[in-house]
Amino acid sequence: MKTILAIDLGKFKSCFCKLDTNTGEITFSTEKTSRQNFYWIFQKIRRDDPIVLFEAGCQAGWVADMLREMKIEFKVANVNHPAWRWKENQSKSDKKDAQRLIRMYNSGFFPQIYVPSRQTREKRSLLAYREKVVWKIKDVKNFIRGLMTSRAIDLPTGRKCWTKEYRSGLSDLAAPMESVEDIEILWKGQLFLAIKQLEQLETMLQNVEKKPDALAEKNKRIAILRTIPGVGLRTAEAIAYVIDDPHRFKNSRQVASYVGLCPRRYNSGNTDYSGSISKQGNRLLRALLTQAAWSSLRSGWSAEIYKRVRQGSGKRSTIAIIAVARHILIRAWAMLRDDCQWDEKKFKTA
Repeated sequence: MKTILAIDLGKFKSCFCKLDTNTGEITFSTEKTSRQNFYWIFQKIRRDDPIVLFEAGCQAGWVADMLREMKIEFKVANVNHPAWRWKENQSKSDKKDAQRLIRMYNSGFFPQIYVPSRQTREKRSLLAYREKVVWKIKDVKNFIRGLMTSRAIDLPTGRKCWTKEYRSGLSDLAAPMESVEDIEILWKGQLFLAIKQLEQLETMLQNVEKKPDALAEKNKRIAILRTIPGVGLRTAEAIAYVIDDPHRFKNSRQVASYVGLCPRRYNSGNTDYSGSISKQGNRLLRALLTQAAWSSLRSGWSAEIYKRVRQGSGKRSTIAIIAVARHILIRAWAMLRDDCQWDEKKFKTA
């Protein structure tokens, strides 16, 4: 390796810091952030057996794709790692940020992040967008409930409130905002707009779900994961797309740590204890795994784990269900790695 090229990616302009390892010379340049500019820069250093360093971000994907196609080695810095949090740094600039990447790499400690293929990133993005639509629907429903409560109008609890029968009743109470003349019933106009928004979001959700469902039908890995008790289609999709290549993990602890289901560890002197989970990694997958853990308690293997960890204490129920979620993740990873379906006998003592 003759050249180390560090890039501080910007929306419009990016700062390049180039280190010649033979002479120790460092040069800086600022270029427009575009595919064409980056291609020619990478092409110039290609013969020098380079390594390219840059931080994770919204533009890291296409840069990684370009470097893969050009067969140039690269590393993407995990900026969420504590090693990158320089809170006491009083002097910050694009040049210094780019140079910091080289300093960290040369120090031998360069926390990095995995960048999946373009197809996997698109699938992850679609699942994340679907989840946003789901949360928007929940927000609108909560707004409608709050609006009715403030007017002393009781609504049924749970899903019953959103059946055709009760939604028809809500529509009868609502009125277009422009038709409301009495200032004391402006809430009817708000209700009308909220119902319209809810209908639009539900239509969006139906359209968003069509594509993942079609992709899942053709995906053998998702079919394998759905054989796990308690794991539905959405959870199987999230596991498959987040883990991506199961062989990039050496053991189960790395998998749990990647998703953020490993406990925080503090060891200093005579003090040694484990805290709550790190919550790093994909938040959506952790939430789906927790839901799957509750559903899986109907089966024998997960109920045994839950009971053992809970130790008969209600205060430990959250700890116990997280333990079940971690076991589901680890078993799912092993199934993807070995290309095998669920076998309770095989995993009972795992």
